[in-house]
Amino acid sequence: MSTFASGVFGGAMSGTSLDGVDVVLARFEGDPAAVSDAALTVLAHVRVPYPAALRDSILAICHGQALSLPQLGSIDLAVARQYVQAIRLALTQAALAPGQVAAVGVHGQTVYHQPLGQDRFTMQIGDPNTIAVGARVPVVADFRRRDMALGGQGAPLAPGFHEHWFRHPSSTRVILNGGGIANITALVPGQPTYGFDTGPANVLMDGWCAQKTGRAFDDRGAWARSGQVLPPLLDALLAEPYLQLPYPKSTGRELFHLDWLHARLAASACLASADADVMRTLLEFSTRSVADAVHRVSSVGGELYVCGGAAMNTFFLQRLAELLPRWSVQSTAVRGIAPDQVEAIAFASFARRTLHGLPGNLPSVTGARRACILGALYAV
Repeated sequence: MSTFASGVFGGAMSGTSLDGVDVVLARFEGDPAAVSDAALTVLAHVRVPYPAALRDSILAICHGQALSLPQLGSIDLAVARQYVQAIRLALTQAALAPGQVAAVGVHGQTVYHQPLGQDRFTMQIGDPNTIAVGARVPVVADFRRRDMALGGQGAPLAPGFHEHWFRHPSSTRVILNGGGIANITALVPGQPTYGFDTGPANVLMDGWCAQKTGRAFDDRGAWARSGQVLPPLLDALLAEPYLQLPYPKSTGRELFHLDWLHARLAASACLASADADVMRTLLEFSTRSVADAVHRVSSVGGELYVCGGAAMNTFFLQRLAELLPRWSVQSTAVRGIAPDQVEAIAFASFARRTLHGLPGNLPSVTGARRACILGALYAV
């Protein structure tokens, strides 16, 4: 522990929702090899939204639109500059000089994730060299590919953080990270931690909302609440084979996108349905697929803690509670970490473990052959 004079680490995250870059700076205390005995204090939290043009460019890559190498390089640098801006703002908010931060764990922006097949790979953009030099802080980045080189899926990684910060010796807990894609972490006493992507959380709802209303998301689920579930569409959505795959498994926009939705609208004869009814059905699909996965963790119930954008959607939380009557459904805030900070803090924790030579992945989650140190260090 004496290798690093500072206990301050940062985490910088931009997820499947493509809403921008979140940066958290936090002071960690305790032994990094036994993080459950540690404590953290959040010093700053900053969110920098993506400019609309940049978000559209990233979406185009995610959707497979052809582009030249100069175009890809330009977008890569544009994302990196968003990270630089966010980190600088967080340093100002925390009244810290760059030299007071040991490192920032930078996730980067995923533009493609292909965890199965002969050519398994994942791609995140946002050049870490540009970020390190621009923000004047060491950066740990490229967190997923070593796990994939070891036969894992490189995702989800968040359970490696959840295990240390939320596990309880006698209570069954599930952590739901509800961003664009939903992933759960199962923390069952006496059992190894496991977790996987259950399917969509917000990615389809946000896409539908943007397409039909021009708004980025359905605030607190109000629009969905105004609609009615369309049973034929819900059945078509729930028939997706991914939902029945055994874990380890991970997914993303490569599967769940608006073209996928439109195909099921057509197949279920729901193309002419009211937009609000489709939105209500999408929320039911997201919550039902999460609830089905949580039911399989324990039939007797437990504690479900929600983070990510889903934690801000009161109707989403209401439906989860109704679908899981034996589970208490609460925000991670009751466990001391704001729901919109959990994932960025996770990557701060991963950066801390990397600098201390400690593994960050969980083979029981990703399917990797062994635990490994995640990421690489990019010096200033």
